[in-house]
Amino acid sequence: MAEEVKVFRTWSSPFAFRVVWALQFKGVPYENIYEDLSEKSSLLLHYNPIHKKVPVLVHNGKPLAESLVILEYIEETWKQTPLFPEDPYERATARFWARFGDDQVLPSVFGVFIKQGKEREEAIVTAHGNLKYLEEELRGKKFFSGEKIGFLDLAFGWVANLVSVFEEIQGLTLIDHEKYPLLLAWIQNFMDDPIIKESWPPRDKLITKYQALLGSFIPKEAAEK
Repeated sequence: MAEEVKVFRTWSSPFAFRVVWALQFKGVPYENIYEDLSEKSSLLLHYNPIHKKVPVLVHNGKPLAESLVILEYIEETWKQTPLFPEDPYERATARFWARFGDDQVLPSVFGVFIKQGKEREEAIVTAHGNLKYLEEELRGKKFFSGEKIGFLDLAFGWVANLVSVFEEIQGLTLIDHEKYPLLLAWIQNFMDDPIIKESWPPRDKLITKYQALLGSFIPKEAAEK
């Protein structure tokens, strides 16, 4: 009996891309179920009644929510093309950095692009304080996971996917060659992978989406200056 694997997602969610990439790297067939988050389907609400968000992985009728949790499930369920290190300490360390990325790096980077004036200056300092750890973690490595893309690279995929979009919209460079040569090299290596490259959503659509999103956080009078 064939396995049933479905991914509830949107066309642009960086968290859903983690799941899609993992399945593609492992060669697991799956079905995309695209959601309109302004009018969530009854199935999404049924499968993820607590958070009511994407992504949701449904494997043979059993749902799982939260992208990092789903990545671990994928790794344990489909053993081919391992995404996690074999060593227990290295696996735990990868989990730590992934959580640091979601809890610290992501909100600090996003904060840079939704704030103005002194608040933005303070947000930039905070973001650089977090990004410098990523730069150091890449020292001597092509990818966060070593010589091949792995779990931690998928967890940080949003950096490659979204930061340059935010920078273009706001006319502000956060990740530059002087401060982050290793991080920028990683972004290019990550983006050059065929699986990653083929899955990117159209950049013009991302810019349109995030122009509206970022603009909603900035007071009208500040946006007009």
